[in-house]
Amino acid sequence: MKSGYVAVIGKANAGKSTLINVLVGEKVAIVSPKPQTTRNAILGVLTREDYQLVFVDTPGIYKGKTYLADLMTKTAENAARDVDLILYVHDGHGGIHESDLELIKKYSALKIPMIMAYTKIDIMPRENIPLDVKKLYEEGVSCDVFPVSARKGINVKKLLNALVERVPEGEKMIDDDIVSDKSEKFMISEIMREKILLKYDKEIPHGIAIIINTFELQENGVYDINLDIVCEKANHKSILIGKQGKAIKEVSSFARQDMEKFLGKKVFLTTYVKVKEDWRDKPNLVKNYGYDPKNN
Repeated sequence: MKSGYVAVIGKANAGKSTLINVLVGEKVAIVSPKPQTTRNAILGVLTREDYQLVFVDTPGIYKGKTYLADLMTKTAENAARDVDLILYVHDGHGGIHESDLELIKKYSALKIPMIMAYTKIDIMPRENIPLDVKKLYEEGVSCDVFPVSARKGINVKKLLNALVERVPEGEKMIDDDIVSDKSEKFMISEIMREKILLKYDKEIPHGIAIIINTFELQENGVYDINLDIVCEKANHKSILIGKQGKAIKEVSSFARQDMEKFLGKKVFLTTYVKVKEDWRDKPNLVKNYGYDPKNN
């Protein structure tokens, strides 16, 4: 039996969460085109008869300017130090720059076995792939590189086989029926945040926190979910709500549909928008909103 922890590391928006969802076969992490969609280290567990891979999805490495951004970067760095294998995810569509090489070398220097997933090959010129791989090797990057497209399923099986081959022999670490370490309540808050990331542009989604006030299954089989959407500015609140509440109604309906799909039951969703000025730079609020340094 092969068994091991795999830290999934890479720059923001490299496609880490999408790849993990495809590998695990279920949605364990939210996805959007915005940088640092993932804020916590999230476990995604793939269990088969002869192996178990525990993927540690980490926040994208991103040079932000807030306390929360710094905390997320530390979360990614810490996750890479206590695993059996590093899966470094690189956005092939974005090319390879000096900052990419610097990060790749930083993680390869940890002396932990590493494999690279070179992603998004379905939206880039194929002739760029061998040129980038050659550049990596010329720069001293010696890990195996797998060009993949998670969306199209290209080379995902080859990557998976390589991951299984590289983890050590061992027993299962997590029960067969578990695919994530996160609770239903956590996933509900993440679904709400995902829909906001997808609907609103620019900076507003990055200043959002979701607080679940009520998460209860009623006798009639309907989940009663009451939550707060916390933003940083009064004008952000106005944009989130929209004219006559149209925007918040739309995004709440969008989120409710996904919540019902995830829970397998009807959902009665109530949302409120509140303002906490610059909460991402206030350690006590960052902790209160679920981003505790001790848990990351």
